[in-house]
Amino acid sequence: MSDDTQQPIVVKKIKKGGGGAHGGAWKIAYADFVTAMMAFFLLMWLLGSTTKGDLKGIADYFATPLKVSLSGGSGAGDASSIIGAGGEDLTRAYGQVKKGDNPAERKTMNLQRQKEEFERREKERLESLKRDMEKMIDNNATLRQFKNQMLLDITSEGLRIQIVDEKSRPMFDLASSELKPYTREILHEVGRTLNQVENRISLSGHTDATPYAGGNKGFGNWELSTNRANASRRELLTGGMEDGKIMRVVGLASTVLYDKEDPYNPINRRISIVVMNKRTEEAILRDGGLATEVSNAEDAAQQVQATRAVPASANMTSTPPAVLH
Repeated sequence: MSDDTQQPIVVKKIKKGGGGAHGGAWKIAYADFVTAMMAFFLLMWLLGSTTKGDLKGIADYFATPLKVSLSGGSGAGDASSIIGAGGEDLTRAYGQVKKGDNPAERKTMNLQRQKEEFERREKERLESLKRDMEKMIDNNATLRQFKNQMLLDITSEGLRIQIVDEKSRPMFDLASSELKPYTREILHEVGRTLNQVENRISLSGHTDATPYAGGNKGFGNWELSTNRANASRRELLTGGMEDGKIMRVVGLASTVLYDKEDPYNPINRRISIVVMNKRTEEAILRDGGLATEVSNAEDAAQQVQATRAVPASANMTSTPPAVLH
């Protein structure tokens, strides 16, 4: 075959354009953006769910990685680190618990604060009741003449109202639990007044140290003081006090003297009415304990001179006859 019969070879070159929207480069850029956003939101979640102590540990790690590595643990604030540990206790898994973050401790403090506030308000109410009773005594013609025989004070148990004997004016018949007419009037007025408060009442009878005549037959100052306390309870109820308000009635004979210097002083013969505070009431209900007046009687002799003047006729320096109670 001759050379002039061969077909010419034609090479076509196609020049493509930029591709426009049909290219794939944008997909790579979008994927990078989504990955960056996921990393950002993951970082924000970690920051929000990590304690301040852990954050400090992470910051310390990046700031001084050598120090953290030598100390052991995951950070300067981690209590699991033996050296330079943070937190309250090395046995904790994490040491980032602040003292103020303890719910139990905070609850205990709140309860204690509430208890103290309640006791403060209760004491104010009892002091207000004391002032009201003093005004009642001053404004009542019947009670005013017995003012020196009605002693009021605030004790650890509550408001104490003591009705004491005078040599020339006893509250009871001699060696008896029969009340004098004026003693009945006093108790009626006191009963009506105390019925206005919600506190419960404790009632105790006391004698002086004079032996009871005929005590060898089994009846003595213990029985006499108990009978007088119970007789006073009945008169308080007659005066308008509710029966449920009286929580305790006891006879203490001469074990708790008002005047320790003179056991035979007529002022030791008395009826003590205590408007109990909540703490005393709960103590009696809890364990049946007798919230005794012994601790309060320590200052009795001083209080009688400090609060009210005792008539000179009430002082007795010699032992009276055995029937005087």
